[in-house]
Amino acid sequence: MKQILVSGVLGLFLSLIGTPLLIRLLASRGYGQMIRDDGPKAHHSKRGTPTMGGIAFILATLIAYAVTKLITGDKPTMSGVLVLFLTTGLGLVGFLDDYIKIVKQRSLGLRAKAKMAGQLIVGITFAVLALNFHDSRGQTPASTKLSFTTDFGWSIGPVIFVIWALFMILAMSNGVNLTDGLDGLATGASTMVFAAYTVIGVWQYGQWCGAPVSANGACYEVRDPLDLAVVAAALMGACFGFLWWNTSPAKIFMGDTGSLALGGALAGLAICSRTEMLLAILGGLFVLITLSVIIQVGSFRLTGKRVFRMAPLQHHFELKGWSEVLVVVRFWIIQGMCMAVGLGIFYAAWVAAS
Repeated sequence: MKQILVSGVLGLFLSLIGTPLLIRLLASRGYGQMIRDDGPKAHHSKRGTPTMGGIAFILATLIAYAVTKLITGDKPTMSGVLVLFLTTGLGLVGFLDDYIKIVKQRSLGLRAKAKMAGQLIVGITFAVLALNFHDSRGQTPASTKLSFTTDFGWSIGPVIFVIWALFMILAMSNGVNLTDGLDGLATGASTMVFAAYTVIGVWQYGQWCGAPVSANGACYEVRDPLDLAVVAAALMGACFGFLWWNTSPAKIFMGDTGSLALGGALAGLAICSRTEMLLAILGGLFVLITLSVIIQVGSFRLTGKRVFRMAPLQHHFELKGWSEVLVVVRFWIIQGMCMAVGLGIFYAAWVAAS
């Protein structure tokens, strides 16, 4: 458990002190955010705020994980490394998108096909590698079975698994990206989900099939539960430190660099901890905001009418007169309830199986 504490504290510290350094660097180069003219008018004051802030918490997470391993003397595991690979790889795709938008002054950033290609390359690489690297018990980082709180049903096979993993990765990346529209909203919500995965990893390690099994014989077939908790704690700490600078009024935005990375991290943790479908509840706010966009687009195409004043959902409430801080705090409350319900379901499933 020392690893979890060390990685979380290091992630927090490195992000807390590293983010203002990044702010000064980006500001000196004029790498500021462009604001949509069709959005809430209050957002125009944010024009020019440094973006690509995801660099800060990605680096903080990677350094925290590496230093934790050096301090404790424990070796990295394939599950932990693969989640970090997915996080960093998608962060790189987002960075290229942000860089082209800000530096090259091209409003659309990466072309849609190029951006999708980058996500597919990283996602497919992760999914394929996750089905390899058997440990001494024959377990791989991911499983070809679907999972909720544990694996269930028959194997779906490697090909369908790769497609399923890609769907999860793209869905969560886009979900976090859509949520990242107000100061601190996506960062705070992500911090809560990473906290949940820290708890899940600790619990799975305590009831792990690789350790002496409890009297009732129930255990979790997860390859590296403790190391997944270490990664989740590093991400939680890094996001928490970034939130100090990203909360209203934001001194820096995470950009696609951060939102794609966080979405990848969430999907990777869910896949490797065998809680794929539970992620839809643990990260319920991201699902809700994504659904608002789907409903808005679908309604307009079918009927020519809009359900919301503006999508994603957070901007609908802004246009109704809610202040930005009010929307963020209330949406954080919703995400907190989703996290609590998800953890409750996770624990209840264990009790029922015991």
